[in-house]
Order: sequence, then structure tokens, then C-alpha cells
Amino acid sequence: MDESKRRDLNLSGFGSAAGGDYRSVKIDGIGKVEGDLISESFQLNGVATIRGAIRSRQLRVKGKMSVEGDVYSPNFQMEGDIKVHGRMACDEIQLEGLLQLHGDCEAEQFVSRGGFTMDGMLNAERIDILLYGRCQVKEIGGESILVKRSERSLWSKLFQWLIPVFDPRLATGAIEGDNIHLEGTIAQVVRGNRISIGPGCIIERVEYRTELAVHPDAKVNQRIQG
Repeated sequence: MDESKRRDLNLSGFGSAAGGDYRSVKIDGIGKVEGDLISESFQLNGVATIRGAIRSRQLRVKGKMSVEGDVYSPNFQMEGDIKVHGRMACDEIQLEGLLQLHGDCEAEQFVSRGGFTMDGMLNAERIDILLYGRCQVKEIGGESILVKRSERSLWSKLFQWLIPVFDPRLATGAIEGDNIHLEGTIAQVVRGNRISIGPGCIIERVEYRTELAVHPDAKVNQRIQG
């Protein structure tokens, strides 16, 4: 569509609109979009329900959003509580908050400062996860994979006791990459070239090619070099 003919979509307060091809989409308040949504930019400050898929060059979400389809974007920045019932394919993903994803997640760069659950696989060239909450994913694959535990304050300990989702750990079936450093991770198998298993990890089997370092406060049942 000709860029000059594309409309803007602005919802303020309480509002709803049909899906379609827009130049920019801005929701301030509580909004609902019926159908697939295509735009150059998407910005949410509030609560939104998208009854379809989203394809946008820039996605900025602050608040709570539910997407009933897939999400495609070169740049997706999330702050809040996000639910995606499809899959996500983005160049760069930045998460601060909670993400529930029912499909696979593919990205060049995945940065998380919160918690997430993914029914599918997480694949990214660079993965950087700081554990502020519970993270669960079927499998993880990437070139550089870093999982670290956050500094635990009195408030975080209280939240962990009251709400289990704030328990800062990662649970997954398999992790495969080139350079891997893990903390607070539970996994069946970890495969890679250079692997560091840090404190709080419980790993059933590690398969490494060049280097393996295991912290005293970690448990690895099998270590295989090959």
C-alpha cells in the first residue's frame, strides 16, 4: 500500500477498532483490535487485546497485552505482562516483565529481565537472561547463551515466598550453543563448545568440546567430552 494513503490508528481511553494496514498504531488506555494488524509502529500504554496477528517494524508495549496470533517485528520492547498465543519472530527482543508464549521464539538477540514461559523453543544468536522470575522453555539454542541470577533483595525473597512465579530460575529440556554460561538453571542436557555451569544449576548431562567449568554449588551428573 502507498505510504501516503495509510491511516493512523489512535485509541485513547476505552476503544476498539478493526484490524488492517496502518501507518502507526497508538493505544493509550484500554483498547481492542479485531483482526490482523500491520503497521510501521505500534505503541501501547495500558491494556490491549489483539484478536489476530501483529506485524510491525517497531513494537513498544508498556502495560498488559494479549495477542491471539503471531508476532513479527524487527524490534519488540516489552514492559509488563504479555501473552502471545502464536509464535514470535523478531530481530531484537527486550523483555522487562512477564511473557507467556504458546509457540516458538526466534530472534537475533533475546534479552530478558523478568520471567517467561514458552511452550516451544527459544532460538537466538545471542541470549542474555537475568533471572528476576521463573523462566521455562522447551529448548534453547544459540551462539552465545548467558543466564545469570539477579541480586536478591528482601522484597524479591518475599515475592518468591508469596508468588512462585517470582522464583528466579530457568527450567528447560535442552540447551545447545557455542559459548554457554548458566546460573540457576535446571536442564536435562547442555551441549556446547565452552561451557560454564554456575551456582544453583542442576544439569543431568553436559556434552562439551573444548572447555567445561563447574561451580562447587552446582550439580552435574554426567560430563562427556567429544
